[in-house]
Amino acid sequence: MRIENKKQGVDPLLKLQDIIRSESKKSRFLRRHRKAIKKRLVAYAKKHRLFSDMFHSLMNITRRLRFWYRTLPLETADKLIFFESFKGRSYACNPRAIFEYLVERPEFQDYCFIWSFRNPKRFKYLEKKYPNTLVIRQYGKIYETALAMAKYWITNYRLLDHIIPGKNQVYVQCWHGTPLKRLGCDLEVSQNPVHTISEIKRKYRHDAQRFTYLLSPSPFATEKFVSAWDLNSLGKEHAVIEQGYPRNDGLFHVDVEKMAKARQRIGLREDDGRKIILYAPTWRDNQHQTGVGYVYDLALDIGAMQAHLGEDYILLCRLHYLVANKINFDNYRGFAYDVSNFSDINTLYHLSDLLITDYSSVFFDYANLKKPMIFYMYDLEQYRDEIRGFYLDLRELPGKIVTREQDLVPTIVSVDHHNPINDRYEKFLDRFNPRDDGRAAQRVAQIIFDNDKG
Repeated sequence: MRIENKKQGVDPLLKLQDIIRSESKKSRFLRRHRKAIKKRLVAYAKKHRLFSDMFHSLMNITRRLRFWYRTLPLETADKLIFFESFKGRSYACNPRAIFEYLVERPEFQDYCFIWSFRNPKRFKYLEKKYPNTLVIRQYGKIYETALAMAKYWITNYRLLDHIIPGKNQVYVQCWHGTPLKRLGCDLEVSQNPVHTISEIKRKYRHDAQRFTYLLSPSPFATEKFVSAWDLNSLGKEHAVIEQGYPRNDGLFHVDVEKMAKARQRIGLREDDGRKIILYAPTWRDNQHQTGVGYVYDLALDIGAMQAHLGEDYILLCRLHYLVANKINFDNYRGFAYDVSNFSDINTLYHLSDLLITDYSSVFFDYANLKKPMIFYMYDLEQYRDEIRGFYLDLRELPGKIVTREQDLVPTIVSVDHHNPINDRYEKFLDRFNPRDDGRAAQRVAQIIFDNDKG
């Protein structure tokens, strides 16, 4: 980490580094065996509901007491900002966009930044690339210490229940998409194997009680977020910042160098003239195996697609991060590629000529590029009536809906790449992306930091 300005944000960061060095001297043996014991208890809890309820209640009480004890003597630093994306799985989405905006602004040069990851070694390059930035491991004493010391928390996913911000801290819940599927307190049906509907609603309300701001890209999303987090009953409906999604700023600025590097990383030739299909489905709440986690039936015969489309198309598959199992792409080399680990999905959007998705919110963002889309909803009735339910009429979607696999290839071939925009597409953009214009991060940052100063 490079420390360039020894001002208000830096001293706490140095203190945090001292704690990291101290923690690293502890016995690896004890940490390893404690982790192994916890893993076995969690596995047992997944199979036994009563034990699971007791185990999680006890764990939550223990964690709250420990968090309170660890953080009580710590002071909050006004110029220290904590970031996390998708529960520490990636460097992406709205937190990344806000971070990259802040580090380029002169008024934030004396601030310090903390990023939390499950595998921090993968992201240590951030410390070299950006001054006054520290990468830490998610969870544990260092993680909780960082949260207690940082004035601002910026994340796109719910924090653990026991993490409670202080009165002078600012928790920004960025979230990670415009909702097509019902969320939180709006759920009427659910096949979530881990939590009941009442538990899910409790967690959303608990998060709403904690956060200071909730980002929204549109009036439509604001209405659904207020309902999903039950903000009216909590008196927090004014917590919503409706200024567009910072992560979509990159869709309005083509980075040719990034695209070239992405092609190289995937293994695509620069002179390959085939059109690129990006397949980005969501996960299914009901596709879960005890002891394994979330799995996914691709419901797609890649071999058959290669036979029919291989000469003219390339298929990029980006599966949801909650999906536990991976598809073996070795048999489809030269046609299908796994891009699930790409953090910067905007580059994949720019690379592609066509998006195929189902119920994932990616299509709201992709629409900003005014490229064609296909909605492959092979389990439409089940997903709508039994798993989640929808917020909008599917007739509003800016593309064809395909419910049978045998119809997918003909629909792909029939796509008009020269004239993908029609009246329905334009109305969709006006309703769902009215704030996206390439300057959302600037507006969001001004509201968060100017309001806090004033």
